[in-house]
Amino acid sequence: MPAALSVLVVDDSAVVRQAATAILSQDPGIVVTVAADPYIALDKMGRSRPDVILLDLEMPRMDGLTFLRKIMAEDPIPVVVCSGLAARGTDAAIRALEEGAVEVLAKPQLGIRDFLHDSATVLIDTLRGAAAAKVRRRAPAPAPAPRHSADIVLPALPARRMRPTPSGDAPVVAVGASTGGTEALGVLLTAMPADAPGIVVVQHMPEPFTGAFARRLHQMCRIEVKEAAAGDAVVPGRALIAPGNHHVLLRRQGVRYVVELSDAPPVSRHRPSVDVLFRSTAHAAGANAVGVILTGMGDDGAAGLLEMKQAGAATIAQDERTSVVFGMPKEAIAKGGVDQVLPLPRIAGAVLKAAGARIAA
Repeated sequence: MPAALSVLVVDDSAVVRQAATAILSQDPGIVVTVAADPYIALDKMGRSRPDVILLDLEMPRMDGLTFLRKIMAEDPIPVVVCSGLAARGTDAAIRALEEGAVEVLAKPQLGIRDFLHDSATVLIDTLRGAAAAKVRRRAPAPAPAPRHSADIVLPALPARRMRPTPSGDAPVVAVGASTGGTEALGVLLTAMPADAPGIVVVQHMPEPFTGAFARRLHQMCRIEVKEAAAGDAVVPGRALIAPGNHHVLLRRQGVRYVVELSDAPPVSRHRPSVDVLFRSTAHAAGANAVGVILTGMGDDGAAGLLEMKQAGAATIAQDERTSVVFGMPKEAIAKGGVDQVLPLPRIAGAVLKAAGARIAA
């Protein structure tokens, strides 16, 4: 009789641990162990090495990607990532696969117990297949790169409120998003009328995907949506999506706004960085702008949105209830850079109202 398959479930959710144990234990050939975080998992792995690991990404003390990187550098074990952050094609899923995960499964934010039970066969088959995979040792992760601020791209504004730009200029909207942002941007941009103010977007996304993302949004929206290229004009009825691996900056060119691309180092660990877009918008547009920060992990954009507000721009953050991850909006609110906190379906209307007020000013 073949040896039982040893599965270690690493997830900070007690609901997930209980449901996964109940499901996997139905198979008499599987033995399940659970851990509430990577440190507990490492302790258990030191006493009994599992055949395969089922791993969440968003956990306290040590995140799942860091844990995955550690496993693959020290003692490679097949890993299946199952996370609400890891829908196929997202940055988190791609990074997990790059770090050595055998497979990535997306779990919903709600109804996780029912999802696991409904997906029992797929889950068991995936874990059995992963356990048979040949995983290789990877080089230890390099030391973290220095965490740059937007100063490395352009200097901060003087510590004074910028004057509003001349009346009659078309307002401009700057938007930043990360985890969950692909769906949130779909909601925001499809709600925009054909004559909406010009929009520039930074969505944390790998380089190969931003062009396809922009084309998909263009098919869904009444406005034009395109991947930004150097010198593109920011005009009513158009949204420009920052290309992956390039910062995008707003510049004033005579009586119009254009975008500039930069290969400067990552800011707030990201390129493109929301902080860079927001700071450049504060420089170029001042009170003639509207800043929006949507769902996302981390704090990119929080400092820049405060700079936009100090320059006279209207600023809006997505609320916790409708955010996939309430990281970036929460940090922006904590810094004092947000005028309004709104559920996602109300943000488009608020943007249009704020932009209209800037035309009338």
